[in-house]
Amino acid sequence: MLQTRPRVALFVTCLVDLYRPNVGFSAIKLLEDAGCLVEVPEAQTCCGQPAYNSGDRATAKDLARAVVDAFLPYDYTVVPSGSCGGQISHHYPGLFDDDPHYRGKSEALAAKTFELVSFLTDIRGVESVNAAFDGVVTYHDSCSGLRELGVKAQPRRLLAGMPGVTLKEMPDAEICCGFGGTFCVKYPDISTRMVTDKTKSIASTGADTLLAGDMGCLLNMAGRLKREGTPVKVRHVAEVLAGRTREAPAIGETE
Repeated sequence: MLQTRPRVALFVTCLVDLYRPNVGFSAIKLLEDAGCLVEVPEAQTCCGQPAYNSGDRATAKDLARAVVDAFLPYDYTVVPSGSCGGQISHHYPGLFDDDPHYRGKSEALAAKTFELVSFLTDIRGVESVNAAFDGVVTYHDSCSGLRELGVKAQPRRLLAGMPGVTLKEMPDAEICCGFGGTFCVKYPDISTRMVTDKTKSIASTGADTLLAGDMGCLLNMAGRLKREGTPVKVRHVAEVLAGRTREAPAIGETE
């Protein structure tokens, strides 16, 4: 592992902040264990992806400017979400084609923004975590994390090295769960069919726990699993890697 102590800003994300703070605390623990100095900028807000996906470029640009100004001073920005991480690192620069000043600033931020597990393994050289988990898990690849950020092997590698973990791959792990941000609102029938296909794949593994790296996907799949009466626990992968599964019930559960 690298010996330097970079100053890392945690981009918490709206869904983590409002629905799953334990993911944020888990991310901080993992980053600190990896030798980082972690800060959570108070000025952060939404990354702007919902507005961007809806074609509201003016709002997306306003939100992006606020994020750029708040996070650019840090050595790295780390996000426990492939979708928000992809928005900052892949889509921010294009918002400012008519603004050379913010185009340059957004490109600089994009170059040092990473999804959490990718940052731990690819940048900090983390090969194992100081945690254990007793269970059979299966992992869902979120669309943005996989296709925009290349997150695939990294979480599986860390999970495989954890005492007590048995990883079973589901069929079609790379296929979208049907959430897709505003997609599930615009096309609810298609979204429901997609998440139903996904829950069948999950159940076929016999796993007792479903993991992923995006809260949108996790909330969508947890909701469908619960409505179907399937007793699969749903958690963000950071909670398991950080050993913080006792600090909060599984997603969609109250105790």
